[in-house]
Amino acid sequence: MPIYLEEFRVGERFRTAEYEMTEEKVIAFAREYDPQPFHVDHVAGKASVLGSLAASGWHTAAITMRLLVTSGLPFANGMVGLGGEIAWPRPTYPGDILHVECEILDVRPSRTKPRQGVVTIKNTTINQRGEQVQVFTAKILAFRRSE
Repeated sequence: MPIYLEEFRVGERFRTAEYEMTEEKVIAFAREYDPQPFHVDHVAGKASVLGSLAASGWHTAAITMRLLVTSGLPFANGMVGLGGEIAWPRPTYPGDILHVECEILDVRPSRTKPRQGVVTIKNTTINQRGEQVQVFTAKILAFRRSE
């Protein structure tokens, strides 16, 4: 069921389904989008600061987006991002099982566009050990329900 601007509440929390990161997915994504040695090669990964083959942070971000869209916050009219801040406190490794926990930080109706506003959400991507692998605070365009 779609959620509209006026239905979001500061402090409200949501949790997504889970996603398993496989070695094959890590290497395939990295070869296509972030071909650094520690993302595509076990030996290079082990010798790196990451200590092992590790997923690109952008791969973790893409999975986070997938989880938000498929099982997270059903924004009416989709999740249109307006910007945000992202951090990767620890790597995502093959075998990690990820989910996202979301918290509504702010709901702000537009002063100039009465049919819309901005919802600020802290999205924390967590692995099976309860460790944060990504924190993304995003501003999302949200629309009011049609009258």
